[in-house]
Amino acid sequence: LRVMFKLENPFTSILWINIYLINRLSKNTGKEGIMQLSTNFSLLELTKSQTAERKDIDNTPSTEHQENLESLCTHVLQPIRDHFSRVVSISSGYRSEALCLAIGSKVTSQHAKGQAADFEIFGISNKELADYIHFNLNYDQLILEYWKEGEPNSGWVHCSYSEDNNRKQYLRAYKDNGKTKYAPVTGEA
Repeated sequence: LRVMFKLENPFTSILWINIYLINRLSKNTGKEGIMQLSTNFSLLELTKSQTAERKDIDNTPSTEHQENLESLCTHVLQPIRDHFSRVVSISSGYRSEALCLAIGSKVTSQHAKGQAADFEIFGISNKELADYIHFNLNYDQLILEYWKEGEPNSGWVHCSYSEDNNRKQYLRAYKDNGKTKYAPVTGEA
């Protein structure tokens, strides 16, 4: 598979293999419990968590959270996939309250509501990806996380979508003396 996807980084290869297998399973097995949220995104892909698996944490979203995930896929993730014609690699989607606590995240996070995902597209700068979202899609909060000038694939993109009120808040997360800080982005990041 590494040759098939032309990847050199072993970590990246593992992510691609997981995404490939998840997509193959969700499209071909027809097993109960695997639900497509949009053409290219499954519920399994948006709820998969190594921490949840390792710690035996139930990361099953409620019906409301599933609907939020479907809206996120319909309005943000699928349009990104369609525009770039590349796999969108989800590193974090839905997080149950127990999973939030296990990883040190807030239980009030939009991830816990099924409204947010962290992702990237290998071979596309995370800055380019975030700027595309900002200028072309409706979203609630968009964060270019830990991206560094001159390192196009550094960090990742966090994006949320809410059916109720999308703020179009575009931020950049960075470390300052070991602490995460957020700054608004005006125009391009």
